[in-house]
Amino acid sequence: PPTPTAPPTAPSVVLAVIDPEVALKACQEVLLKVKLQHSPISELQQQELETQRGGGSSSLGAAWSSVAETSSIKEEDEEESGRQPAPPPSVPLPSSSTSASSKQSWLLRLFESKLFDVSMAISYLYKSKEAGVQAYIGNRLFSFTDSEVDFYLPQLLSMYVHMDTEVGQAIRPYLLHRCRRSITFSLLSAWLLGALSSDMHISTQRHSRGTKLRKLILSEQLKPDSTDGPAADVDNRTSPSTRTHQRSKSDATTAGSTGSGLRRTGSNPRVEASHQEPERLRPQREFVKSLLCIGKRLATLPTKEQKTQRLISELSLLNHKLPARVWLPTAETQHHVCRIPNTQAVVLNSKDKAPYIIYVEVLECHSFETSLVPARIPETRIRSACSADNLDCSTAGSFCTVPNYDNDDEAWATDDIGDLQVEGETQNSSDNISQFSVDSITSLESKEPVFIAAGDIRRRLSENLAQTPTSFRRDPEDPSAVALKEPWEEKVRRIREASPYGHLPNWKLLSVIVKCGDDLRQELLAYQVLRQLQMIWQVCHVPLWIKPYKILVMSSDSGMIEPVLNAVSLHQVRKQSQMSLLDFFLQEHGSYTTEGFLSAQRNFVQSCAGYSLICYLLQVKDRHNGNILLDSEGHIIHIDFGFILSSSPRNLGFETSAFKLTSEFVDVMGGLDGDMFIYYKMLMLQGLITARKHMEKVLQIVEIMQQGSPLPCFHGSSTIRGLKERFHMSLTEEQLQLLVEQLVDGSMRSITTKLYDSFQYVTNGIM
Repeated sequence: PPTPTAPPTAPSVVLAVIDPEVALKACQEVLLKVKLQHSPISELQQQELETQRGGGSSSLGAAWSSVAETSSIKEEDEEESGRQPAPPPSVPLPSSSTSASSKQSWLLRLFESKLFDVSMAISYLYKSKEAGVQAYIGNRLFSFTDSEVDFYLPQLLSMYVHMDTEVGQAIRPYLLHRCRRSITFSLLSAWLLGALSSDMHISTQRHSRGTKLRKLILSEQLKPDSTDGPAADVDNRTSPSTRTHQRSKSDATTAGSTGSGLRRTGSNPRVEASHQEPERLRPQREFVKSLLCIGKRLATLPTKEQKTQRLISELSLLNHKLPARVWLPTAETQHHVCRIPNTQAVVLNSKDKAPYIIYVEVLECHSFETSLVPARIPETRIRSACSADNLDCSTAGSFCTVPNYDNDDEAWATDDIGDLQVEGETQNSSDNISQFSVDSITSLESKEPVFIAAGDIRRRLSENLAQTPTSFRRDPEDPSAVALKEPWEEKVRRIREASPYGHLPNWKLLSVIVKCGDDLRQELLAYQVLRQLQMIWQVCHVPLWIKPYKILVMSSDSGMIEPVLNAVSLHQVRKQSQMSLLDFFLQEHGSYTTEGFLSAQRNFVQSCAGYSLICYLLQVKDRHNGNILLDSEGHIIHIDFGFILSSSPRNLGFETSAFKLTSEFVDVMGGLDGDMFIYYKMLMLQGLITARKHMEKVLQIVEIMQQGSPLPCFHGSSTIRGLKERFHMSLTEEQLQLLVEQLVDGSMRSITTKLYDSFQYVTNGIM
């Protein structure tokens, strides 16, 4: 969720870590070297350049050494002394008035221009070998918005962990500054650092920079200053307390009851010494840990029916701790989690793992860090008697203080809760507890009659009859099909009516997929590439459609995924409907000439063209019908990017086609001679032409993450070269058009696509 940002500073002032003159001269040094290497110059010019460089180098060395002595942050000293590093001083940006020689520096002109964005900053930070340039770019990170830098957080942390000390020193002040200001940024950084550090050998992992930074983030040293900043301002408005983070009474009573500093973690069951965990991070970490532990326990059960029953029981126990100061990291709005409708959760299709989807009721707030946690409303309370006026927030409990179950860290990591009694809850969807819906309350309060014309009633009834989507029947082998096919608006209405919190105006329903046993870093890399290409196509007005979904990496084998709403897999469509894809379109959206079908067909073509290019550029494999979704508007969405770039299922490289394009897809487009099929190829050509203009933005995302990574997608030495070749920078647009024709024709005729689908049907029952 977005966090409150600091008050904007003056345009001419940013946080800095080095003298601007040092950065200026370092940039000039780079330019002089480039000129000497690539430009033929006379002896007189050579002498002048040498004079300039010699005169500046002595002062550069002296200035840089003094800055290094006074401004560098020593990690070892911080850990031993426990002192917080001083915030970077504020100094004016280098400009043309600061030094006349800045006009001669093309590189500095670029850095100060409006064209210089965060993508270019990350590129120069990664490729530059000059310490002054790296420090200057690290300084410029403060001038970008939080959301712009957050997109490149995996790249920044990867450079911090795997690259040389100068890069780490340039990035570190920004990371520490953001961690002080934001709980979410702190947790995201700590989770990613843990996953990156797990790649190292155990002997070097403990002393690596990533491990040390993670320990610093998860300690009390980076708590925000209570005397300034937006958090303190918000807190002073919402409560007479002077604490930076307002907590409930039960929070305060247990702040010191953390035991002797020994605890057992979920990943390491042995008792070990640990740093004092900051109170502001504890509830959210325990909430996430509990969700991940549920997934690990579900994987040990043999059948999906048993997994579903266990999931409902576990979530019922989890509800005893809610509401609390916890939130879903995949959401964009500020909120507190108040309830998880446990009977609505389902286990998703997976042969060996047990990913599951939960629906979470939240109450939106101004700031999840400082706003008061809402009081718990019992399930048996009549909702019509509740109101926002009689909520006593001061009695709301913290997530880690409920005495029912898992009252401490050791209990959170336990693997045996089978002996605990699960409090039964009604599973009646009509919910006799809350007999008055929001609509009925509103209608009772309204005194003015509402008149509706008979023609409007007939029109709405006819539209509903024509556009009502078909529902799926319940399948014990695939319990998620029914839940995923239900329209999201209908699910929200049904759950809100059954919720004791549904009457509140700030109530909202969210969803998240919890996945354990898989490394989601490749999924995160794919999300970044898809999001980058989506932004490129949107800016250039190319009507390709793709749906990047958020990925949260929480360790090297667990994480959370943003669900795609109103979408089911092509496997579920074929199994439930027992008809072809075209017939299913006709059933869902109307006959060929209706507006509904034509709109869905256009959506299908635009999304199919977009994902065809994605699959070609990233070499996405394992494209069976269980990994391709179809939403209610006709778009297809590819999921599960576990095999991309240099990896394939069992490393066999069986799927040889550029992308999946079956005869069923072509039939929905109107056949090989149809206008929509021609439109599909035209979109692919436009998308490829546009993407290669911005190839460097895509390449740097992948190239930086390759540093020190053991991920299977980076096996071999030709991963980046192969990706670059697939942009075909040397071809003309006419040659690109011929290439697209060849790719489409080869994918349609691919025998390996048909054989792979047959293999999946025989081995896993995927239709």
